[in-house]
Amino acid sequence: MRKQSDSIVAHNVASVKLLSPFRYPGGKTWLIPRIKQWLSHLRTRPVKFIEPFAGGAVVGLTVAAELLAGNITLVELDDQVAAVWQTILRGDAKGLVDRITAFHLTLDTAKRELETTPRNLTEKAFQAVLKNRVNHSGIMAPGAGMLCYGENGKGIKSRWYPEVLKKRILEIARMKDRITFIKADGIEVLKKNANRTNFVFFIDPPYTAGGKEAGRRLYTHHQLDHEELFRVTNTLSGDFLMTYSNDEIVHELAQRYNFDIQEITMKSNHHVRMTELLIGRDLDWVR
Repeated sequence: MRKQSDSIVAHNVASVKLLSPFRYPGGKTWLIPRIKQWLSHLRTRPVKFIEPFAGGAVVGLTVAAELLAGNITLVELDDQVAAVWQTILRGDAKGLVDRITAFHLTLDTAKRELETTPRNLTEKAFQAVLKNRVNHSGIMAPGAGMLCYGENGKGIKSRWYPEVLKKRILEIARMKDRITFIKADGIEVLKKNANRTNFVFFIDPPYTAGGKEAGRRLYTHHQLDHEELFRVTNTLSGDFLMTYSNDEIVHELAQRYNFDIQEITMKSNHHVRMTELLIGRDLDWVR
């Protein structure tokens, strides 16, 4: 294992086009320039790009939009998030957009909507988008609270941009022939595709290694066998890039499987400088 000790500052992401309808805890917009670096370093364009813990899918959507791989597979286990991707890619994207643009958002209407049992997939997807946009930091896990003061005192409307959401959702729908969505366990999908040499994998699991509480608070499906994930990743025939919190347990797992590690300095949503880890078989391309 080569551990590069000097942390590298994340590239400026001001020019990164935002495609996801989600505000997602742990989103990877800051990593997009690195993803492009990684894929351009490969000898051939991947036949398939798999994101086994897709969440808001910022990375996978960018790969699809810029034709950086033949096909993109997004995998997500969370029922709410899955409903959004299923609706946009295989269901009634226009119906979802119509619900979003017609909805009159107030604290009362949001509460009433989220207390209603959805009758179909489109309604479930709408509620997921609404919850993501009105809750603190986009957190959708049980117990998350709604915005009160919000951005510039706008309260619950701080992150509700119907026309922006419409544009993003319809743009994703136009790419649906390039994107496959699977509601499944990410590790199981990795196992099924371990022998595919022409596939690549972007692995961004919930950050709960070493007993970290943030992932438990942020994600509905936060329980993950990190050691098993590393073991399965080591069996992949195709290339991979993994991101993790900078944690001693993660360093130990990477060392056990002789993976390279590179520390990347980035800013959190609250503009706090943090380091995260890039992990792969060969990170000589990182600069």
